[in-house]
Amino acid sequence: MKREIPLYTLEGVKDADISHHPFNTGDNLGLSMLRFNRKACDDVVLIIHGLTTSSDMFIMPEHTGLVQYLLDNEFTDVWTLDFRMSNRHIYNLAPHQYSMDDIALFDHPKAVETMREVIGDRNIHVICHCLGSVSFMMSLFGKAVTGVKSVISNSVSLTPRVPGWSKVKLTLFPFLAENVFGIAYLDPLWSTRPNFSIGKVLNKLVSLFHRECDVPACHMLSFMWGTGWPALYSHENLAEVTHRRGGDLYGGTSMNYYRHVRKMLSADNYAIKNRPDDPVLKPLPNHYFEYAREIETPVLFMTGENNFVFTDSNILCHQRLEKIVPGRHELHVFPGYGHQDVFMGDKVHQDIFPRLLQFLQKHRG
Repeated sequence: MKREIPLYTLEGVKDADISHHPFNTGDNLGLSMLRFNRKACDDVVLIIHGLTTSSDMFIMPEHTGLVQYLLDNEFTDVWTLDFRMSNRHIYNLAPHQYSMDDIALFDHPKAVETMREVIGDRNIHVICHCLGSVSFMMSLFGKAVTGVKSVISNSVSLTPRVPGWSKVKLTLFPFLAENVFGIAYLDPLWSTRPNFSIGKVLNKLVSLFHRECDVPACHMLSFMWGTGWPALYSHENLAEVTHRRGGDLYGGTSMNYYRHVRKMLSADNYAIKNRPDDPVLKPLPNHYFEYAREIETPVLFMTGENNFVFTDSNILCHQRLEKIVPGRHELHVFPGYGHQDVFMGDKVHQDIFPRLLQFLQKHRG
C-alpha cells in the first residue's frame, strides 16, 4: 500500500514543542501521551480519541486539526492521550477481556496523574470522543478522576444508543468472528494485506453492499461501526485524502469492547459495569449515574445531526442529567455532520471548533 501521508506523522502541528510522555497503568500496560506546548498556559487541554483511532485524528496535516486550532486560539498547552484503545499500541490486535471499566479505572486516572506531574495544579479541560468519551465519563462520574475543570464529550457518553442493524451486529458478530470464522480482530485494511485470509473475503462481501465509494477500508469501517452508507461520516465533509487513508487513521480492533456496549444497551441505555463481581473493579460504581448529582464538572454534550453510529446518545444523556442537575450541562447538535467528521472533516475549524472554543473559554480558571 502506497501512503500519501506518513503513518503516525506529527506534521499536522506547527510551532510547538512536541514531547512524548509514556506511563504504566495499574494493570501493567504501557501507554503514552503527546504534549504540544507553545507557551505556559493556566488552562491545559487533554484530548482523548475513540476505539481504533489515536492521537492522529486530532493532528491531521491535511486540514487544521483540533490541536493546531487550540494552540492558535490561546490554549497553548495541549496533550493527546493514546490509551489502550489506540492504534498506536498493539492491544486491540488480539482477543482480550478488557472493558471500558478497566480504562476508567486504570488509563484515564493515570494519564491525568502523569499530566499533573508536569503541569502541577493548573486547570485541566478534557475533550473526548466515542468510546474514549464513554470510558472517560465513566471515570469522571465514577470518581476515579477528579479535579477536571470542564469536559466536552462527543457522540456518546453514559447513555449509548445505536441503530437497529448495529444492535444485530453487536449481538451476533463477536461470537461469529471469534468462534466460527476464527478472526482475532477486525481490520479496515484487510483488502491491502498480502495473501489470502478470511478477513479479505469478509471485506469483499462487505464491499458488495457499499457502492457509495470505491475505498474498501471505508466499507469495512461502516461494517465495524454504525449503520449507513457510509456510517462514520459524510463523504462530502472529508478531504479526499482523509477518505482514502481511513485504514491508517482507525486501525483494527478485537471484540470485547463491543460486548460491553451491548450490555449497556440492554441496561436501558445506561453505562454499567461489565464485570460487577470483579473485586479489581470494586472502586467503581456498578451504575455510572450513581454519583451524577455530585459531579460538578460542567459537560458540553455534542453530536452530529447525522450520527449513524451512536444516534442521539448524547442528546439522551443530556436529557437524563437535566432531570437530576438542571442547567449544569450543555448540549449542541451540529447540522450536516455525523460521528467522526466533527473532528476529521476538512472544514471543522470553521464549522465545529469555534463552539468548542466558546465552551472552553467560558470555563477557564
